[in-house]
Amino acid sequence: MTDIGVPRGQAAPEAETEFQGLVRRMLGELGENPARNGLLKTPERVEKSLRWLTRGYRLSVQDAVGDAVFDEDHHNMVLVKDIEMYSMCEHHLLPFFGKVHVAYIPNGKIVGLSKLPRIVEIFARRLQVQERLTEQVAQAIMDVLEPQGVGVVIEAAHLCMMMRGVEKQNSKTVTSAMKGVFLDDLGTREEFLRLVHPGGG
Repeated sequence: MTDIGVPRGQAAPEAETEFQGLVRRMLGELGENPARNGLLKTPERVEKSLRWLTRGYRLSVQDAVGDAVFDEDHHNMVLVKDIEMYSMCEHHLLPFFGKVHVAYIPNGKIVGLSKLPRIVEIFARRLQVQERLTEQVAQAIMDVLEPQGVGVVIEAAHLCMMMRGVEKQNSKTVTSAMKGVFLDDLGTREEFLRLVHPGGG
């Protein structure tokens, strides 16, 4: 094997990036033949896939929200629930996925509803731990809107627990972040959690 995992006498594809060379070497380290037909384009595909899955590093909350913040005299809870979320565990580079529930109580400003899932996407599409992801989403909304408060709950399944390690297929991890009145006022927090799980689950 050469130092990039290509058998002697076989050249890597032309114009291979350093990233692709690392993937090719990894395939060799795993005991595969990176020059066999089914794997020839795998390094290129892996690079494209991982750059897409971690595109949140190249996105910003300011760009996502843009000018979609509006003055509005509304002081009741705004909730967007069941936002689909896909992320990558930074410990094993395996996916975790689930649902995000986001609520805030305005303080003179509201944001376009589609922007809340976009904020989730920015932070989910990075190497993450669920605890930090939950906090980052909540803090970003606080920074953008300066609302009376924000509540975020994430429910996710982690393939690092399902495919390896303890191999528990039905476990779910739930994290929350409460800011402002969601943290300080029990009634507000209970209303949020009741709306997220109407059956009390």
